Amino acid sequence: MSDRAEIEARASGQLESDPALNAYLRAVACRVAAAHCGDIRLYVMNRPYFNAQMAPNGYMEVWSGLLLRAENEAQLAFVLGHEVGHYSERHSLSMLRTIRGRSNAAAVFSIITAVAGVPIVGDIVYLGTIASVFGFSREKELQADTIGFDRAIEAGYDPTAGETLWNNLIAETRASDNPDVRRQETRGSVFRTHPLSADRIAALSERAAQSSGGQTHRERYRAAIRPFLDEWLRADLRRRDYGQTSLVLDRLAAHGEDLGTVEYYRGEINRIRRGEGDRERAIQHYTNAIAHPDAPAAAWRELGEYAARDNRNAEAAQFFRTYLERAPDAGDRALVEARLAQLPGGGQ
Repeated sequence: MSDRAEIEARASGQLESDPALNAYLRAVACRVAAAHCGDIRLYVMNRPYFNAQMAPNGYMEVWSGLLLRAENEAQLAFVLGHEVGHYSERHSLSMLRTIRGRSNAAAVFSIITAVAGVPIVGDIVYLGTIASVFGFSREKELQADTIGFDRAIEAGYDPTAGETLWNNLIAETRASDNPDVRRQETRGSVFRTHPLSADRIAALSERAAQSSGGQTHRERYRAAIRPFLDEWLRADLRRRDYGQTSLVLDRLAAHGEDLGTVEYYRGEINRIRRGEGDRERAIQHYTNAIAHPDAPAAAWRELGEYAARDNRNAEAAQFFRTYLERAPDAGDRALVEARLAQLPGGGQ
């Protein structure tokens, strides 16, 4: 079953093939996997949700939503150690035996059918399979937390990483725009296969209090994910949960890095949401963004649109020209050039 799921992952259009990112993640996984390093075949999937899993055959997935939300390498190491814990203790096999022991033929059939790749449902079946195979009890989650903590500590990582990460996920759930999401205990992943609870966090906090030292390697982690921030934030924005995305942006900005990208996406939230005061906030965030060297070129385009609507034609023209200079191969180049030509006096 896991082999079939792995084949689906390798063929997925969401597979991230960047060699540097994959090599970095595998190196972190091996630091916490110890003797299991040789078993791991790691796949980075471009999916905007917090999720990771490791199958009984050594196939591991790490989703971009997790990488966007982890603040440092220590938090990533804790999660990967947690998944290796599920693998080493064979939790997924235990779960499947439990299903079969209850004679739940319908559940077993749905899993087997899904992994076989029924064509009419595509990715929905594949994702549903992952949800079924990797849904663990709280007891198994506590055990995997303990293993992940111990493996991360042995590898020299910050002992508070796991506790901090799980608290961050709970805070993100509470920040959601969706009342149904806020009422959940927490959405540990898109499938809620890793339910978070106070006892899990308390256990990690108690263990962390008995440890000292350890590194976060935040700068190294940020350098590894920086080339993907724009792409991953754009995908996160498509979820239309602006409260959660805003919290993610706040954490990304906490150390004063990548502020051009962060401010641009703060502007995007306000531009798309269009609530009271959002227009002014969007303009301010885009203006903040272009003061930083990493600002996406689209910030100038959006400022040009706002200026044109306010009949500030010379400003609009300058913003549009700067956009075209910074993004010479932009897919909307012809449209922006036409927009420039429509400005009274050509924006002169």
